[in-house]
Formats: sequence, structure tokens, C-alpha cells
Amino acid sequence: MSINQKKTTNILFEMQAVKSIEEHAQQLASRTEKELSEIKSINFPTGNTLLEKEERVKLLKEKGILLDYISKTKQFNNLDALNGNIENYIGMAQIPIGVAGPILINGVYSTGDYYVPLATTEGTLVASYNRGMKASRLSGGITSVCLSEGVQRSPFFKFENFHTVALFIKWVHQQNEMFNSIVKKTSNYAELEEIKTNVEGNSVILTFEYKTGDASGQNMVTICTDKICEYILEEFEIKPMEWYIESNYSGDKKATALSFSNVRGKKVVSEIVLKQEIVKQVLKTTPKKMAKYWQASTLAVIQSGSIGAQGHIANALTALFIACGQDVATVSESSIGITRMEVNDDGDLYVSLTLPSLMVGTVGGGTALPTQKECLQMVDCYGENKAKKLAEIACSVALAGEISIASAMAANHFTRAHKTLGRKKK
Repeated sequence: MSINQKKTTNILFEMQAVKSIEEHAQQLASRTEKELSEIKSINFPTGNTLLEKEERVKLLKEKGILLDYISKTKQFNNLDALNGNIENYIGMAQIPIGVAGPILINGVYSTGDYYVPLATTEGTLVASYNRGMKASRLSGGITSVCLSEGVQRSPFFKFENFHTVALFIKWVHQQNEMFNSIVKKTSNYAELEEIKTNVEGNSVILTFEYKTGDASGQNMVTICTDKICEYILEEFEIKPMEWYIESNYSGDKKATALSFSNVRGKKVVSEIVLKQEIVKQVLKTTPKKMAKYWQASTLAVIQSGSIGAQGHIANALTALFIACGQDVATVSESSIGITRMEVNDDGDLYVSLTLPSLMVGTVGGGTALPTQKECLQMVDCYGENKAKKLAEIACSVALAGEISIASAMAANHFTRAHKTLGRKKK
């Protein structure tokens, strides 16, 4: 996805409001050999006995992470808090939450160690991510950068003929000032970034792209776009034969080819150089074997017609989204990505992951519900000015999972791991 000059300027301006580009570059740089030598493995009990569970909760508490609702020290009884989240409420679906990490991240908005909550019923998943995080941490951490953001709503208008469509498009692009004014009156957080048009015969799709602050933003952009459409219907001299608030073009909750030409949510890039000795010690294979497997798997996934080329990004994002109160259905677009692995001149393994459509938010939606709030607080991502941080962490977690699955496949440990951890013991 290319980024136009206006967006590039805005991104640089936001980054420089925190610190200079040179300081950001230093923060994102690989760690020195001295810094690497000071990084030590952090382990916690991995079994599922009550004692081991309590030891993990105690370890997290010592680090300032409180899990009162998750560990059931407190009970959730405030049903009024569910308004806006659920209708016809009857109870909770209890999905177990595991902790993986710490994952070490060198990001623009995320820096340091994070313990990551993952909600899943798939055995081996937490252990796999934990292993990828360990290898990444001992190699100096994952660099992660949120590059761009935008959320779209794409209403559809149909007129009698193309001539009217042409007049309509000309008129629409003369209304930018009015549209921006409508958005500001409608939302305290939304900012209208640009309007795109897609013409087909006597119909046109208008794509309104917004920045949505720290919310994932689907409801926000719907309400703002509806207000704009009300103005269009009142003020444009020719009434459309048909119109709909969403044409099904925006990519909402679906995988589309637009992902690599247009941002949806947040575009994030994460990368790491895995030291060959760490690959051997922790992942039980070699950089060369992992790179060869990834080359073969990329050729295969291209033949399958997949949008993007990656291993199992949906595993990371679904588990993280459930734990942290995200709109889980947006995994359909969020899990589109490209993972790359190659051996560098030093014999180490370079790994990168690009997610062009990562939909995350740290306010609104399910983020304020009790266990979801605690999970967001675990990674210091609850509340305002934290959405880009959560995006960088989410992409880093997904990268750790790509590392782990590639090593398991390369070393032929994949089946054994699932037999050991993924099946019920009689």
C-alpha cells in the first residue's frame, strides 16, 4: 500500500510531536551486543494446576497487573454496563485466557516487555506464541511501527444515467468544507481525511475515509457518513433513484484485494532479526531451514488464491481480540498480511510481517467490560491515546506466532506439539 504525501506528512508530524525522527530511529534500532547480553529469559509455571495458576496471577500482580475479574476475586454484576454491547442477555461465554510472554517490543508507541492475554480453546496456541516471544526477546525484541490509519464507509448512489453521475461527482467534490463541518458537529473524534469515487455505469460509490481516534470506529464512521448523506439528499438538485449507507465496498468484515492498495484500520509493520544461536536453542531448528520452509509455503499459498501470504495470523488476532474486547469479526480483514523470512549475510533470520488492515481500538465497543478492561491494562492499552500502541503490540504478537509455526514446520515438530498439548488427556 503506497501512502500519499498528505498522509506521510501527517504521520511524520504526529511522530515528531512525541520526539524527533532521529530519536524514534534510535528507539527502533537493533540492540547492541551488550544490551543483548543483559536480556535474560523470564519463565513462569506452565501447568494448569490451581497452584500454578495462582503463581502466575501472583507474578503478574507483582508487576502491577491486577486480574480481579479474570481470576474471579471480583464478580461482575452490573448488567447496565452491557448496554450497547449485547441484547437479550442471558450470561457469559467462558473462554479461558492464557498469558504469553513477556514479548519485547521496540516500537514508536510500544516499548519494553509486555505480558499478553490470549483467549482461546485451542491447545498449543498459547505455548506456541510463548515460544515465538521467547526467541524474539532473546534476539533483542521486535521492531513494530504503526504507519498509517483510516476507516471507511462507502455509500451507494444510483441515478438515471451517467450524465447525472458526472454532475453529482463534480458537486460532491465541491462540498469538502461542508462535509468536514458536518463531521465535526457529529463526532468529537472523527476526522474526514478524503473522499474517493468509484463509478459503474449510472451508479457511483463514494468512499469516505476517516481517522477515528482511539476507537476502532465502525459505528462512528457510519453515523458521520449518514449525516453527510442526509445533507446530500437535501441539497443535490437531482434525487438518486436508490441509495444505501454501505455499498459493501469498504471492506468491512471481509477480506478484499483493496487491503494492499488502501489502509483499513491501521497499517502496521513488524520485523526482527533472529540470531542463529537463538533459533537453534529455542526453536530447535536453523534459519536456513525456516527460510526454505517459508519460501515453499509462500509458493503454495499463492497457488491457493489467498489474499496475502502468511501462516496463521488469525490465531493471534482472534485470541487477543476476544481477550481485549475488540470486534472479533474484523479478524476477517485484520488477518490479511504478508510474512517474509530470509537468511541475512550473518546467517541470522530476518522476519517481517505487514498488516495493512488491522482494526483495533482502546475505547468504546467492548473495551470497558471488566475482564476486557483488565486484559487491555495488562498491555497498558486501555483508554485514550493507546490505539496505535495496541496495533504495534498486536502485529508483534502475530509475528511471534509466525516464527513459532515456521520453526515447528521446519523441524517437523508441528504434529507432535498438537498431540501433546492439543488433545484431552483421558
